[in-house]
Amino acid sequence: MTTAQALDTVPLDRALADLRANAGTWTATPVEQRIGLLERLLPRIEAAAPAMVADAARAKGYEVTAGWAAEDWVTAPWALAQTVGAYLHVLRRIAAGKEPLPAGAVRDLDSRTVVDVFPVTVSDRLLLNGFTAQVWIAPGTTPEQVRERAARPYRGARPGPAVGLVLGAGNVPSITPLDVLHKLYAEGQVVLAKMNPVNDYLRPHFEKIFEEFVDGGWVRFVDGGAETGAYLTAHDQVDAIHVTGSERTHDAIVWGTDERADERRRENTPRVDKPLTSELGGVSPCIVTPGPWSAADFRYQAEHIVTSKMNNSGHNCIATQILVVPRDWDGTERLLAEIRRLLRELPDRRDYYPGAADRLDAVTRAHPEAEALGEGACRLLVSDIADLDDPMLTDEVFASALGVVRLPGEDAPEFLRAATEFAESRLPGTLGATLLVHPRTERAHPAAVNEAISALRYGTLGVNCWSAFGFLLGYTPWGAFPGHTRQDIGSGIGFVHNAFMLEDVQKTVLRAPFAPAPRGLLTGSPSLSPRPPYFVTNRTGRTTMRRLTAYAATGRVSALPGIFLSALRG
Repeated sequence: MTTAQALDTVPLDRALADLRANAGTWTATPVEQRIGLLERLLPRIEAAAPAMVADAARAKGYEVTAGWAAEDWVTAPWALAQTVGAYLHVLRRIAAGKEPLPAGAVRDLDSRTVVDVFPVTVSDRLLLNGFTAQVWIAPGTTPEQVRERAARPYRGARPGPAVGLVLGAGNVPSITPLDVLHKLYAEGQVVLAKMNPVNDYLRPHFEKIFEEFVDGGWVRFVDGGAETGAYLTAHDQVDAIHVTGSERTHDAIVWGTDERADERRRENTPRVDKPLTSELGGVSPCIVTPGPWSAADFRYQAEHIVTSKMNNSGHNCIATQILVVPRDWDGTERLLAEIRRLLRELPDRRDYYPGAADRLDAVTRAHPEAEALGEGACRLLVSDIADLDDPMLTDEVFASALGVVRLPGEDAPEFLRAATEFAESRLPGTLGATLLVHPRTERAHPAAVNEAISALRYGTLGVNCWSAFGFLLGYTPWGAFPGHTRQDIGSGIGFVHNAFMLEDVQKTVLRAPFAPAPRGLLTGSPSLSPRPPYFVTNRTGRTTMRRLTAYAATGRVSALPGIFLSALRG
């Protein structure tokens, strides 16, 4: 680069020097003061929410009043306020002299230790009725060990002062601030957060929200591209790194991009040799178990599947990319017909993330028969992928393209075995998967369903719930299934969020009602939950999420009737 283009490292060095100088004061901040900081963070989230949502909608190409903007309320202010609330719940228990985990939350299930982490509060049971989350702990870990190790940084010797670097993601607004919270509260590190150029317009909002942390010298936000990231990751004042991105992003940091990169990987001599955690995505499946679905079930689950694809135009590391369906089930074509209808009828929106057009072009070159659905939009459906080396099975599209794989199976157990083996052996990545199964099918074949849940090695498995929901709850650890190494990084190493600060995590299993209220009574999944407000088909999703955000930030009980009224109209 020319001299005029040279990276100005002075502000970066100054930010790291400030953080280093103040790292010890964060380590010494008692839990009561940390609680106060979070309590005062919440009203700043509420105050910043409308402008943050408006900027996100504008950047993605639609009006803030559009139905699509519901996702911006979900993935920016609500997710942040929800997670702050989760940390507050746990830290208040500790400050009161209680165990972090409620009595009975840790138990033995089929010779493994599990932790029930959601619902936690009365509000959880009201607002997300029927939704549950259970963390599976690594085999060989006893319930007593889980309880002893939970929130260990607040119950024993705290880690020493350290500076963490967060390399922010450009797709989902809340990723960067949630990673900052994790570094501060779970790992005890002060944080330099580098914004991604795709959404660095959010930096002023984050600086206002975290202003007390900035004033204390515990958090700094900076802008910059790849050159800035390379400089910071190698900086001697950075002790640890967390990155959200792709496998290529991780490998560029650890092994470099020069002619010696492959040699470094082979010899395991990394260019950057610091503790590095990562969340990197993959090719996520949604597995559809055959069963006694009604016409309403087909419509509802089609909405569910399309949401898992079209949320954020598919620019999610956890977006459903491959729909795994039974080849001989008469419901397969009915489900695909509903999916086609929804993809055609949804309002227009663009694939805004850099490189999306090229990746969609690659899908159409590989599949000239791909169906382009939706007026003015390029929503691709590849309805029958047969080649196991198909690029849709090997490469993350990160855009609005959905592939369908049809597998044999005369009944649910046979299909589930085939689908599990396919996902485990053919699809790269272990971040998340979704399993749809009718309650009557599960009651008829409990062993087969439990076997599939156990065998699917994903950091988050959603049963009748898009696995991305685990990203939002705060209590649920978020990351890839353990076992990756820096030489074969897959979907990454480590877990974030995780408000109970559990150790030895293997995966989270989410569950949600198969059908919304009141129809869930007929399917065997009774709950009070209507159509989720994050569904792309929800008519009042934007209003419901705006009200939920205000409630998460304030806890005002008077807000509940308005939330319920809006949700029921969705």
